[in-house]
Amino acid sequence: MSILDRERTVAPPGYNRWLVPPAALAVHLSIGQVYAYSVLKDALRDRFDASHTQIGVIFSISIVMLGLSAAFGGRWMERHGPRKTMVLAAAAWVTGFLVAGFAVSIGQLWLVYIGYGVIGGIGLGLGYISPVSTLIKWFPDRPGVATGLAIMGFGGGAMLAAPLTQFLLGAYAENEVDALVPTYLTLGGSYAVLMLLGAAVIRVPPQGYKPEGWEPTAHVAKVSSGGQVNAKNAIKTFPFWMLWLVLFTNVTAGIGILENAKPMIEDYFPAVSAAAAAGFVGLLSLANMGGRIGWSSLSDKLGRKATYVMYLGAGALAYTAVALFGPSNLVLFVVLVVVIISFYGGGFATIPAYLKDVFGEFEVGAIHGRLLTAWSAAGVAGPLIINGLLDLLESRGLSGADLYRPSLLVMVGVLAIGFVANLLVRPVAVKWHEHADAIPDHGKHNAAHELAAAGKEA
Repeated sequence: MSILDRERTVAPPGYNRWLVPPAALAVHLSIGQVYAYSVLKDALRDRFDASHTQIGVIFSISIVMLGLSAAFGGRWMERHGPRKTMVLAAAAWVTGFLVAGFAVSIGQLWLVYIGYGVIGGIGLGLGYISPVSTLIKWFPDRPGVATGLAIMGFGGGAMLAAPLTQFLLGAYAENEVDALVPTYLTLGGSYAVLMLLGAAVIRVPPQGYKPEGWEPTAHVAKVSSGGQVNAKNAIKTFPFWMLWLVLFTNVTAGIGILENAKPMIEDYFPAVSAAAAAGFVGLLSLANMGGRIGWSSLSDKLGRKATYVMYLGAGALAYTAVALFGPSNLVLFVVLVVVIISFYGGGFATIPAYLKDVFGEFEVGAIHGRLLTAWSAAGVAGPLIINGLLDLLESRGLSGADLYRPSLLVMVGVLAIGFVANLLVRPVAVKWHEHADAIPDHGKHNAAHELAAAGKEA
């Protein structure tokens, strides 16, 4: 198993760094299936005679476990490298599908919670963070582009998984319930191949790598202190918690709309057909995916803080416009919501580069993992705020756009908090910086490994 060690993944001279984004994309396209889990929802409800909430808990558990496993596994990933982490992520993700399929076959919903929710959620978290720090190290000149390319896959994974899952459910049996088990097995097997291919290709750059012709001094971010901060110290700093708030507020606002996109457009515009509403949901998936690569790439030019000023400031204005003027015009409503969701996706892809600017690249993967607990919290808070207000207002007889206006205005306040937090992000104090001799030189370790190997062969 030494082939999985970090030292064995250091790139040889002449390695093309553009092979790394596809390797990361292979992993993120696989775990992005979680956003298409609702395709299985009706069949699971019929199989277990369960409520929407009981089946929805599967998704909630997986997102919570994503944040927790990323937080606890981030530093382990930094020590052991992306290949070993990707393989472990693939094992957990695929095991989640296998256990869920077994649970369906014996009719035990709680085991689906354990399989896809807990075990699969661990695979989600490890798979999500595994390529991030590696991409940033390969692309110090364009970290926003690099992380956007990979994290775009998480937004786009659902676009592949949704039609594939629907096809499998129809192909394996006339009754979707009977098709659940083979569908789980097929998806698990497909993702095992794709993720392991990504793990085989991934490489880390040698110590001190920089692209030809690029000088770090020409690309220093305004929030950079010029030092390197480890994950343990990062969470003790004020900038970390401001960035936690930034991610939490941006995700809370976006996920609230995503979870209610179809009923929202139908309530705003009763003449919209079910098919058109479903098409609107697909359009939002494109906006989510496009925002991840488009806005994060732009952040390399604008700077990360300025980009989040746009996400949170312009996002708050867009939310206000949807609440006040959205019902008056369908095209205006669609454009505004597309912009909001593009900011939601862009926020995910820009945050790793923002962390690199503030804390350096030393343990950025581990710091990113800990910051993703904000996603777990937002995954609970966003739907709770929206759905809680919807239930309350519906009980009072409100309907149409009036149902959503109060919750949308609450989200404006949420984004305003994030806007202020972003403005408060400052360079990290020098006392938290690592000494140069504390940063391992993996390139030297690799050379020693190769010399030892050569001696054994001789």
